[in-house]
Amino acid sequence: MASPATNEELGAVFDAHVHAEFVERSVDTTMATMTDAPYVTHVPVLTGGHGYDDVRSFYSKWFIGRWPDDVEVTQVSRTVGQGRVIDELIVSFTHDREMPALLPGVPATGRKVTLAHVVVMGFENGKVSYEHIYWDQASPLVQVVSSIRRSCRSPAPSRRASCATRRCRRTS
Repeated sequence: MASPATNEELGAVFDAHVHAEFVERSVDTTMATMTDAPYVTHVPVLTGGHGYDDVRSFYSKWFIGRWPDDVEVTQVSRTVGQGRVIDELIVSFTHDREMPALLPGVPATGRKVTLAHVVVMGFENGKVSYEHIYWDQASPLVQVVSSIRRSCRSPAPSRRASCATRRCRRTS
């Protein structure tokens, strides 16, 4: 049985995994950071896969290489312990292509998107065994969908808006 990895080693594997996804854009390199039976769950849209073949298929068809060229991933915080790395990340990009893993069915809009993520990554024997990835799905939709007007989000009680229909209406 392999000895448990140190917190620093787990953090390095996390970083190598993200680098393989977003910088190298390599399914093979990404999968090399994972166990033989990993799973990935993008919680807001329930995409991902269970088991090596499903995860590899998800990465190759829906995720890796499907992000805009200008994608940037910025770490805000990291917690490591009990065989897990939990990162809070800011991911920013220009929505210049369809992104089925993040915005299924939404065509490219050319708009800039900045999106907070929380990634919970578990490890077995120094390799990624699972990823649970969280974000607020309303955030990218509000940033890319042009039909949403700012007045619909006004918090001022005197300017409350009803967006039950596609047209915003002022209500009292």
